[in-house]
Amino acid sequence: MLELLSIIIAIVALALARKANTRSLALQARLDALQAGQPLTAKPSVATAAAAPPAPIVSDAPLAPELQPEDVTTTAAEPVEPPFAATEQPAPAAAPPAAASAPVAKPGFEERIGTRWVVWVGGLTLALGGFFMVRYSIEQGLLGPGVRVLLGGLFALALLGAGEWTRRKEDITNIRALPIANIPAILTAAGTAVAFATVYAAYALYDFLAPASAFILLGLVALGTLAAALLHGPALAGLGVVAGFVTPILVSSDKPDYWALYIYLAVITAASFGLARIRLWRWLALTTIALAFMWTLPGLDIVAQSLAPPAFHVVVSFALAALLVVGGFLFGPSQDDGRIEPISSGSLATFLLAAALIVVDCGHRDAAMIVFALLVAATLGIAWRAASATAAVAAAAALAALVFLAWVVQTTPELLVLQGAPLPGIDADPLAGSVTTHLIVAALFAIGFGGAGLLAQGRGNNAAVPVVWAASGVFAPLALLIALYARIAHLDRSIPFAIAAVLLAAAFGAATEALSKRAQRPGLAISTALYAAGTLGALALALTFALEKGWLTIALALMSAATAWISLQRPIPFLRWLAAILAAIVVARIGWEPRIVGDAVGTTPIFNWLLWGYGVPAAAFWLGSVWLRRRGDDVPLRMIESAAILFTVLLAFLEIRHAVNGGDVYSDNAGLTEVALQVCVSLAMAIGLERLRRRSGSIIHNVAAVLLAVFAALASLGGLLLFENPLFWSAYIGGAVLNQLLLAYAAPALLALLLSYAVAGLRRPFYANSFAALALLMGLAYVSLEIRRLYQGPVLSISDTSDAEQYTYSLAWLGCGVLLLGAGLVFDSQRARLASAVVIGLTICKAFLIDMSTLTGVFRALSFMGLGLVLVAIGWLYQRILFRTPGAAVAPPQAAPSGDSPPN
Repeated sequence: MLELLSIIIAIVALALARKANTRSLALQARLDALQAGQPLTAKPSVATAAAAPPAPIVSDAPLAPELQPEDVTTTAAEPVEPPFAATEQPAPAAAPPAAASAPVAKPGFEERIGTRWVVWVGGLTLALGGFFMVRYSIEQGLLGPGVRVLLGGLFALALLGAGEWTRRKEDITNIRALPIANIPAILTAAGTAVAFATVYAAYALYDFLAPASAFILLGLVALGTLAAALLHGPALAGLGVVAGFVTPILVSSDKPDYWALYIYLAVITAASFGLARIRLWRWLALTTIALAFMWTLPGLDIVAQSLAPPAFHVVVSFALAALLVVGGFLFGPSQDDGRIEPISSGSLATFLLAAALIVVDCGHRDAAMIVFALLVAATLGIAWRAASATAAVAAAAALAALVFLAWVVQTTPELLVLQGAPLPGIDADPLAGSVTTHLIVAALFAIGFGGAGLLAQGRGNNAAVPVVWAASGVFAPLALLIALYARIAHLDRSIPFAIAAVLLAAAFGAATEALSKRAQRPGLAISTALYAAGTLGALALALTFALEKGWLTIALALMSAATAWISLQRPIPFLRWLAAILAAIVVARIGWEPRIVGDAVGTTPIFNWLLWGYGVPAAAFWLGSVWLRRRGDDVPLRMIESAAILFTVLLAFLEIRHAVNGGDVYSDNAGLTEVALQVCVSLAMAIGLERLRRRSGSIIHNVAAVLLAVFAALASLGGLLLFENPLFWSAYIGGAVLNQLLLAYAAPALLALLLSYAVAGLRRPFYANSFAALALLMGLAYVSLEIRRLYQGPVLSISDTSDAEQYTYSLAWLGCGVLLLGAGLVFDSQRARLASAVVIGLTICKAFLIDMSTLTGVFRALSFMGLGLVLVAIGWLYQRILFRTPGAAVAPPQAAPSGDSPPN
């Protein structure tokens, strides 16, 4: 186990050393080029930097702060004289373009083997040689355990000394200008690996060291490695930080001391952050943040018994990140541009997350809540001073909301499955934090986030910073209010919470007015929109808290209309989107429970909860669409219009289902009356939308009209004429004239005819003619079924068809054809005349195909005689009236002279 661990550590160390060596060579080459006065337009290799002639600096690329000498200028007017340039050959005024773009010569195979690979393999061989020597002495029993440990320590010291000696030697001989591997870094890495393995062997294999002593020695090795990284580069830094955080895993104890653990981790974290700050290594800062956060997780197992050690670890790590990592704050890297920096914000957010996990895991104890609150307050203060950490404010707001949501779920889990008050005997968890503490913390959070979000407006030139402050200042108070309402009021009506929501709405409204009067600054418009959205959201919560739960749909719909009206008074683009978002929430709400209030919808037709739950939102959305249309047609307006049409259609359909099925909107039966009413309502709404789209030009009105018309046509053909046709099923249709047939066939025929005239000239002829044909089909069906009702009674599918009934069909169809022809002649309607031809054609077909074979006696004769007379009369009408041959008027005859004969 020891040998395997040692080999892995050595390989990792040497790999990191190789990567670090490449970076250090590039930096050294740039320094040499800077001292020689060469241009820095590209990253030259070390060989190129040594061989290139000196030239003035013409690069526009900024150097790193630590690479900018104080006495060097980069202007062409004042060229820098290279310190090591020969006086006999002055530097040229400017480098030729060809030289600047010349390709960099890459080292050859022999050069790489001789200067790099040999050194890397040599370093690995040194480390492995020490490990194998110890193993050989163990296997042969040559040396005792004490001598082995001593020799390992001496070998590690020898390697460390050799690394330091070669580093100093290179500084004296300027050997770094050659493209070689970093020998000092490799020797030092091998030495630290051997030292680490030696201490661990003395503890784990030979029991020479107590856990505390081994812990301290391994920590010192890790700290020494981090310190050596200041001189030898990032390879040792990676080795040191990994070794430092892995040490507690290697050293175990039957009675772990968490205080010692977290104090040790604090030292390692401080050393890592300090090294990352001095050398500006972002990767080292990120690695330290991740490892420090991971060490919070073992502490969660003891928070129920001892909260102080993990809390200490989180607080210290947070403080170290604030001191050394956050850009522009205290000892962190300089940052004056006002931008949000990911590592600065992420470091604070990571340790806030650790504090939140402690709060949740310990059952929201008061002490944990206080620690979390202090860290949130510190985050606000740090972000106020350093814009680089502004994103941590949004993370703090989100974590605060999640902590309170977890408090609600943990203390009252019945809210996840029940609506209303908890079951009898179920109350808060006695081990959970007190309600008073959470109320105080929530109030402080609301004041802190809300006040800071308002005061932060206009403080910088970066638009993202004030927007993040405003979003956090709006979100946090609303989320905390909802969580407290769910925990304390158990989702029941609560006037105190409604009053609190109204006060919060007033505060947000005042902030909106104050910001709308300020001069334009980056992000101000979005921040104003966010506070306006918070105002409307708080008012919606007030309505929800004060009214019954079923009124939530109504409250949100009214808020959508109110938002549309406010967008007219305050033309903030986001308000239009907010109105659409509220409408989408209402649509999602009815998708979850279409009955709005569940079983309490009522049984009274029309005047039940469906009327209020769908009618009021429909009216609100129609009104909101009118207000939004005054400022243009865009996506939010179309969303509102879609919601208005959807709620109008659902109101009609659900009221029909409610009335027909005795209050059960979930009934799986759809009879003739229900389908007929739905078809009539669909056709009527399609006609209304066709009229409306002429004025509005809305694509939503256009598409909705087509969809409703197509639905009505399909329901008529499939539902009324096929599946629910009383001719095929034993259904009672009612009286002789006032019956279901009038509603199911006559009314749709009339509405389809009106729809065909409503779209005539506005849509394609095929569309209008299709609904004219549907009207004709439904009209003939009504006439035929009504005749059946007169002969068969209220149930149409019982008896056979008599000769008189069969003759009456022919006579009625023929009469319908004649009436249509008369209407076509009177109103000069070609469509009516064509319909007449279709009906008469059907009558002819029936006469020859059905009447000839089924009718007997006088009915057969009368059928054909009547049909013949009608056809002759129709032909005469077409010849004399419709298609009369034009010709000159015939002059009246004159008397011929006597004796003259009339002309032939």
